[in-house]
Amino acid sequence: MTAASMRKTPVRAVLGLGSNIGDKRGFLAEAIRQIAESDGITLVARSADYRTAPWGLTDQDWFVNACILVETTLEPSALLARGLEIERGLGRVRDIRWGPRKIDIDVLIYGGEEIAQEGLSVPHPRIAERAFVLVPLAEIWPDAPVGGGLTASQALAECPDADTIERLDDLQPGHHV
Repeated sequence: MTAASMRKTPVRAVLGLGSNIGDKRGFLAEAIRQIAESDGITLVARSADYRTAPWGLTDQDWFVNACILVETTLEPSALLARGLEIERGLGRVRDIRWGPRKIDIDVLIYGGEEIAQEGLSVPHPRIAERAFVLVPLAEIWPDAPVGGGLTASQALAECPDADTIERLDDLQPGHHV
């Protein structure tokens, strides 16, 4: 890590994870383990895993999604780079937009910042419309700022497909590390 990729004070950030190929829950667990062991990142809370329908390209297998709340001293671009490095290490291939993937790691929220740069938009675009993000996010941080002046729980209350998300019961809700 370079000094330019680190902050002096930790920032609260949320990462969204998803998988729909192979051992879906295993890929999520391994990605979260690697994130938690990364320099400059402290895992604060982990949502349960959720079974969700595919979004965008719907002719593919169902997903398992989860969110994690971290405190990080990494700058947003360095946090994204770490997520992409973990994806590559776990065999992620980017060939079809919204297509099948072993692992997907997105920076959803970074403090209260709004970021629009090449390859990184925070809060993540359309976060307030995606139940597969809002359900696990509201579980671990109901007051998370999702843009448009809304919190995760407020956006979830307005989200039409929230009832299609199925909680998988190995972890207790809002499991704090």
